[in-house]
Amino acid sequence: MDRAGMAKNRWAQEMPELKFRPMGIIGRLLEAGQLIMKEHLVPVIAQHGLKPGEFDVLAALRQSGDPYALMPTELYKLTMISSGGMTARLDRLEKAGIIERKPHPSDRRALMVALTENGKALIDAVIPHYVEAQAAALAGLSKTEQKELGRNLRRLIKSLGAKDQIAT
Repeated sequence: MDRAGMAKNRWAQEMPELKFRPMGIIGRLLEAGQLIMKEHLVPVIAQHGLKPGEFDVLAALRQSGDPYALMPTELYKLTMISSGGMTARLDRLEKAGIIERKPHPSDRRALMVALTENGKALIDAVIPHYVEAQAAALAGLSKTEQKELGRNLRRLIKSLGAKDQIAT
């Protein structure tokens, strides 16, 4: 039995009047996410000298399309971190020459964050390995099970009131 199942069973013994199925499901979901990050994704990112949050910024910029630039507000919404946390990440990436801050083309008061040539080359080098690591993380499930899991997670996310931004 996995950790989430054991915790659910212990709670059920202590408080049998409550239904603990959701606790087991949520526990497994969180544990799966942690294992995927720790065992599969973080090592790939680290091999390229990046931290997960830095990778998220570069990936958001790269997938935005040419000219690979976004406003800081768009970036912190896409990466789901605070504006203060985003500023610290951007400072590190700019210092490393991976991103640059540029004037907004149509708003003199605003700045854009853009990939440099080195930044684009870096994220382009990481992405194939990252996608392979994601596939390896899901390899324990058949293609049919992966599709079913994707559908179920989309439904869960939608029921929680969030917009599913991940296409699977």
